[in-house]
Amino acid sequence: MQAIMKIKEEKGFEIRETPEPAIRHSNEVKLKVDVASICGTDHHMWVYDQWAQKRLPPTIPFIAGHEAGLEVVDIGPDVKNLQIGDKVSMECHEACGTCYQCRSDRMHICSNTKIFGVDRDGIFADYVVIPELNAVKNDNNLDPAIASLQDPLGNAVHTILPKDNVEDIAGKNILITGAGPIGLMAIPVVKMLGAGQVFVTAGGNNLLRLETAKKLGADMVLNAREEGDKIPKIIKDATDGVGVDVLLEMSGNIYALRHGLEALTYGGRVSLLGFFPGSIEFDINSLMISKGAAVYGIAGRRMFQTWQVMKGLLKSKDLQNKLKNNIITHRVNMSDWEKGMIEIHEKRAIKVVMDPFK
Repeated sequence: MQAIMKIKEEKGFEIRETPEPAIRHSNEVKLKVDVASICGTDHHMWVYDQWAQKRLPPTIPFIAGHEAGLEVVDIGPDVKNLQIGDKVSMECHEACGTCYQCRSDRMHICSNTKIFGVDRDGIFADYVVIPELNAVKNDNNLDPAIASLQDPLGNAVHTILPKDNVEDIAGKNILITGAGPIGLMAIPVVKMLGAGQVFVTAGGNNLLRLETAKKLGADMVLNAREEGDKIPKIIKDATDGVGVDVLLEMSGNIYALRHGLEALTYGGRVSLLGFFPGSIEFDINSLMISKGAAVYGIAGRRMFQTWQVMKGLLKSKDLQNKLKNNIITHRVNMSDWEKGMIEIHEKRAIKVVMDPFK
């Protein structure tokens, strides 16, 4: 079969012929890739930036990608809950099932996690074989393109609801720092959950994202390049001097984090999803400790609580339409994967969906 692979420790991917995978363990399922989408991780691996250089596994070469809408085409003898023809998405974190975290209901932060498309072969190919546990069954009527977005959508949902406390969102003022695909997906979700005012900040070099944030229902979108250190005051003025109840940090930018913490009300909650390029420095005493802020580090999706929440949210046709019409901006064939990657790199795309090889 054909596959998009990381071949060398340098910039780029290549399309290569590789053996079609087969089920080797009794609990595995073989999946046909209906649709794949390009993740920020894929972009890092393609660019081969500092993060990728540190994270690249010794298993190179490997098949990239981990966001997909898939169909079950074969099952191992011990597979219990899936049948041939089922439509699924993939939880990209493969947990060991035996470590302390896995045995204490924290499988999503398994100490031995392997990630599909990084530590083992991913889904930028015709087929993939994964454990049944990692295949999450979808409504068969769900658009495969939407199904392929559930990995990043799950990041957004986990950031919004780290403990499933909807009352933590309903009626509350929310600040989303960073308007990448995950930050943008968070906007319609918090609106669905009854948020009060929703503020979004983003770098001013990507007008597409700023405009999309408005389309998705943000009450105020602030251009960080133009507003800079005035952002906390602008937000406090819009909230009668109180500030926001919840900060969802999606950017990995130190200035965005500081502005968000300055805008946070006393006793507010912070969810940190964005990865920072290195060590960061800010006044933790005044911005977190004295404020009595509750702080959550967000890793992936809770397995599998977040998936259940997503399944309920995606019953909304309005949410599906917002994702399809605003988040998915480009669609290419896997043979033309580089065109999609360049659109992302040049900031002309939000999410690129890829159809199977011709």
